[in-house]
Amino acid sequence: MKLTKGLILGCAAMLASAGAQAADLPVKAKAIEYVKVCSLYGAGFYYIPGTDTCIRLGGYLRADLALATNADYDAANNGVAGARNRLSNYYTARSRLGLNIDTRTATEYGMLRTYFFGAYSYTTSGYTGAGTTDVNGSTALNSSGGYQLAVYYAFIQFAGFTIGRAQSQFSAPWTNYPGNLFDGLPGGASWVVGANQFSYTADFGQGITASFSAQDQTPSDTTNIWNVSGATAAGLATGAYGANDFGGSPAPDLIAALRVDQAWGLFQASFAAHDNHAAYYGAAETTGHPSDKWGWAGQLALSVKNIPTGSGDTINMSGVYTNGASRYNFHDLMSTTYAMYGGTGVAGAYQSLGIGGVSDTVFVAGAGQQLTTTYGFQGAYTHNWNPYWNTSLYGAWAAVRYNSTAKGYICDAFATKLALSSGLAGCNPDFNYAAVGTITRWTPVKDLTFSADLAYTMLDQKYASGSTVTLPLQSAIAKPGGAYELKDQGSLTLQFRVQRNW
Repeated sequence: MKLTKGLILGCAAMLASAGAQAADLPVKAKAIEYVKVCSLYGAGFYYIPGTDTCIRLGGYLRADLALATNADYDAANNGVAGARNRLSNYYTARSRLGLNIDTRTATEYGMLRTYFFGAYSYTTSGYTGAGTTDVNGSTALNSSGGYQLAVYYAFIQFAGFTIGRAQSQFSAPWTNYPGNLFDGLPGGASWVVGANQFSYTADFGQGITASFSAQDQTPSDTTNIWNVSGATAAGLATGAYGANDFGGSPAPDLIAALRVDQAWGLFQASFAAHDNHAAYYGAAETTGHPSDKWGWAGQLALSVKNIPTGSGDTINMSGVYTNGASRYNFHDLMSTTYAMYGGTGVAGAYQSLGIGGVSDTVFVAGAGQQLTTTYGFQGAYTHNWNPYWNTSLYGAWAAVRYNSTAKGYICDAFATKLALSSGLAGCNPDFNYAAVGTITRWTPVKDLTFSADLAYTMLDQKYASGSTVTLPLQSAIAKPGGAYELKDQGSLTLQFRVQRNW
């Protein structure tokens, strides 16, 4: 019995041990899901493992150096840059990293796409003059300098809809860059940094599309809504013809665009409606307010490709007219007040000053809004010398025109508060603004480009020739109080850029 019992226990132990060893044997590994190329949407797309969604990661790194300006890259047309003294930067530098994420999925309703583009930048700062300090009591740096993290695009596209922050449907594909790097060309809408929108695009085939959009007008679709009753001498000296009197956002801008995009080039016609919604005449809501006034803008854009001067040569141009919607001409990267200083030959005057201001509307307490009219054009011709070098010639011109009622409001304040020597007869706040330039690019290897962009900007004011104004002390730009001749001004700037795309 003892022998039999031992044999049984031994067999049981052997079976238990075999079972344990079998449990420890490795199981068959799952197949590795390798990243596969997605050829549906062009180069650079890959399938996200385990899905039918394609993704592309891209971006750029660039370094800029702009001479004779406090901006990257605009004219020296206001603030310490326009002052042209020891507070003005001789150069401004910027380093920027841009990253984009593009995902696309084929569905029964068409492509489902999400797109994100953001940038991280560091830009040279500039100093203001006495009387402007930071929280520590030190001389303040301009807010335009330093570190900046920005989201330019973040949108979803599905079944013809674009929802989120994207380039405006009003803009031409090149926005405000028909052939340039210079940011300050009027004559066409921009929103190169995106605008929040809800849009639908109908595709009729043969490159013909129509888009309809509701676009957020805050903060980039409005220039100024000036309550001239609140104008001050200090503000007028900077080109601000009143106190900004913005109300809330009652309605988005409404946009429609028709586009023909074919092998020969592109034609686009755009229209926008813009609600001007002012706040109150005074400090309290009991003071009343002007009624809303809708403004509008229209633009025509044309691109001609592969013209006979050379392979890949192009001409891009656009023209725009606005009434109460000036941002569609003086776009969101441009200044809306101008104060540019220079020399003078007028006896008793300290210096000369070119001054101008862009608004959507102006009004005074108790009266309705007066819409501001602007119009302009921009264009560029790009010639490819060879696969490595190309040069563009570009230019733009725009006009700002106030109606007789608005001129009366502005001139009453301007002549009185700044003691305009020519009086009301010599007062005219209208002005023209223009820029011409050339850029040459060298691409020694694919996706690496060196550029040099030279631009000259002109402010053509309409105040009577030889007129003077008496300005108060402007401590922020170190300009003394005294007499200044009103005179046209110009600004010459140069930018160098190196950019690596991937």
